[in-house]
This record gives sequence, C-alpha cells and structure tokens, in this order.
Amino acid sequence: MPQLPKQYQVLKPVRPWQGAFFYQKSEVIYQLTYAFCRRFLPPHGDRTTDQMIQAARSGKQNIVEGTEDGQTSTEMHLKLLGVARGSLQELRQDYHDYLLAHNLSQWLPQHPRFPRMQAFCKQHNQIQHYQPYFDKWDAETMANTAITLCHQVDTMLHHHLQTLQREFAEQGGIKERMHAVRTGYRQEQDAELRQLRLQVPLLQAEIARLQRMLQTHGIEY
Repeated sequence: MPQLPKQYQVLKPVRPWQGAFFYQKSEVIYQLTYAFCRRFLPPHGDRTTDQMIQAARSGKQNIVEGTEDGQTSTEMHLKLLGVARGSLQELRQDYHDYLLAHNLSQWLPQHPRFPRMQAFCKQHNQIQHYQPYFDKWDAETMANTAITLCHQVDTMLHHHLQTLQREFAEQGGIKERMHAVRTGYRQEQDAELRQLRLQVPLLQAEIARLQRMLQTHGIEY
C-alpha cells in the first residue's frame, strides 16, 4: 500500500524502542535482577523476590507499551513512561534496602569502585555486556550496578519525557493532528477548485477563438 503524503499522516511514527539506550538498559536491569534474586534471595516465602522481579519487568514493559501507544495517544505515552520510572525507582529502593539489611556498602561517588562502575554502565547498554558477570559478581557489586543502571535509565526517561511534552505543546495530540489534516486537505481542495474556476473563462475564450478561426476558413465543426 502506498504511503500517505506526510501532510495527511495522523498517526505519529513509532520510534524504535529496541534501539533506545534507556530500553536496552532496562532489559539489562530485568535480567540482572532475575539473576540477583535467583542467587541471593530465598526462592520461596519471600515476597521481595516477586516484587523486585515484577518492578524490573514493569520498567521494561511499560517503555515498550508506552512507545507503541504513543502512535495514537501522547497522554498514554507519557503515563506509561511515568509508570516505568516509578517501577525502577521502587526497584532501586529495594536494592538500597538489601545493601542496608546485609551490612553491605552502597557505592557513592566517593567510593573507590564507583567511578569505574559508573563508566562501565554508561558505556555499555546491551545485555551481552553484562550477562557474563551475572554468576561472577558478588551481591554488593550486582546491587550497586543495578542501582546505577536504574539511576541512568531514570535520567534518560526524564529527558525523553521533557522532549515528548515539548512536542505535544508544539504539535498537539491526535485530535489536533486529525483536525490539522482535515483542515489542510479542505484547504488544498478549495485552492484547486479556485484554480479550476479561474481557468474556465480562459478555456471558454480559447474555444471561442478556435471557433472563429474555423469559421474564417469555412470549416464546419
């Protein structure tokens, strides 16, 4: 099916969430959290395991759903990305609580391991960069890595939401785009009709001239 001209497109193009760094990092967070819970939390009888895995999954899935729904609803896009941020903030707090409960260190900027960990998380976004370490890192390293990734994704989502809000202020939502398309189409049709009406007298004059020329040469028509 041929693509509609850009001026007649109502649906916003779907941004490829698979290539967004904040989505890639959220996938790492989910897989890391699953491995962390499997290694360091009880498999049964502890609600924390289910809560952490569900929060990590919610962060990832709401990015996907929000981006897909953004075709038709800016409001839903903003809402679901906000849910993703909330889920990852909840997960980050769970990791904080784990470190505190097990007398482990949180790697703040002054911690000697913090700069290297932060640089690693900034430079690497995809699961294959982290997965080889899931069975090697200790609980303190995994928890601090997850906290850092959650913070980075939250910052990225914050900036992305600001961009979406600015686009909404400038372009409006789907109702505004539908109105603009309808208005633009009608205006184009009206302009074409005006052009045709202007051409009618010219065509009539040309027909009359040709008729006179034929009469002058004695040609019947």
